[in-house]
Amino acid sequence: MAEELKPVNEEHLKQLKDRMNMIVAADPDQYHNDFSLRRYLRAFKTVDNAFQAILKTNKWRVDYGVAELHNNKELLEKYSDKARVLRHRDIIGRPIVYIPAKNHSSSHRNIDELTKFIVYCLEDASKRCFEEVIDNLCIVFDLNNFTLSCMDYQVLKNLIWLLSRHYPERLGVCLIINAPTFFSGCWAVIKGWLDENTAGKVTFVNSEMDLCQYLIPDILPTDM
Repeated sequence: MAEELKPVNEEHLKQLKDRMNMIVAADPDQYHNDFSLRRYLRAFKTVDNAFQAILKTNKWRVDYGVAELHNNKELLEKYSDKARVLRHRDIIGRPIVYIPAKNHSSSHRNIDELTKFIVYCLEDASKRCFEEVIDNLCIVFDLNNFTLSCMDYQVLKNLIWLLSRHYPERLGVCLIINAPTFFSGCWAVIKGWLDENTAGKVTFVNSEMDLCQYLIPDILPTDM
């Protein structure tokens, strides 16, 4: 489903661009395009807040080594069964990050490594956006064969933090499919960490027919 984006004040966009142009002149790596600036304005409300958030993100990207993650073959291979950016897109053209929760165990993971892998997936998916058409993502959590041993609240906290701080307004929709009944207790905890806007993007899909409103079910992997 297409998301109705909140309009951005064009004067505020101009002010933010002017500030960014001043620092980009000295450091080209600080560059953000208009689509990115609009996302930061929508998320952080004011020019000052958006500008400061962009500077923090840019510093984080350097300190975290985001640009080099795709070269970490050992990391990408180790966690390749935890998530995948699909070749296909959803119904309205969003890149899809598919997460088979059954492959996760909170007792058998390195939180720092796994968080880096999550960043790699978000980067890969974001680069696949046709920003002139749609600049956000579809994240699919597949809870088929999910057990409580798969539940990892810290990983979800890290994902929520990344999306809110460093990938603002990148999430278009989060689909939760094949959820067992007992997951409602987990969701009650998770929902408390989300702001109203983000929580509104989470959709529980209960049938293949409902899933067809968002994507073609046949594109979901069967080899993970």
